Amino acid sequence: MLLLLFYVGDNRYALKSRQVVQIFPNLILEKVHHAPEHISGLFNYGGQIVPVLDLSHLIQGKASLNILSTRIILVNNQTSGQSSTPQLLGLQAERATTTLDLPEADLKDGGIKLDAAPYLGKIFTDKQGMIQLIRVECLFSATESIALLPEVHE
Repeated sequence: MLLLLFYVGDNRYALKSRQVVQIFPNLILEKVHHAPEHISGLFNYGGQIVPVLDLSHLIQGKASLNILSTRIILVNNQTSGQSSTPQLLGLQAERATTTLDLPEADLKDGGIKLDAAPYLGKIFTDKQGMIQLIRVECLFSATESIALLPEVHE
């Protein structure tokens, strides 16, 4: 399974590459006033307004640094049985510059289920330590605010 790696602090996380639509350098985003702090803003992607979630802020409560390797990762959150229109979400992540190909069989259960963080998935280990998989399909249900954002696409 091909993974896109990124960091939150010193911890490594990954997204399945098949969910990634496109990767952008850190974009200037339109601020959404009164939105929770983990919502970085909105941007226009080919006429579709896309909300951007700051993964660093969501996971550790600190905004992503504005550094050269910070990226906006456009992901498709569409699951089978939904309409043919992609449900796009931007994910702001630091040091999102590396991919890694690991066998899916190497995924391990972390032994902890956090109701407040259903997007934290299984774990890979390699020579450098652990890499936690982000479950993109759970990001929309992770907080009340994300559940409201698909209305923006209309």
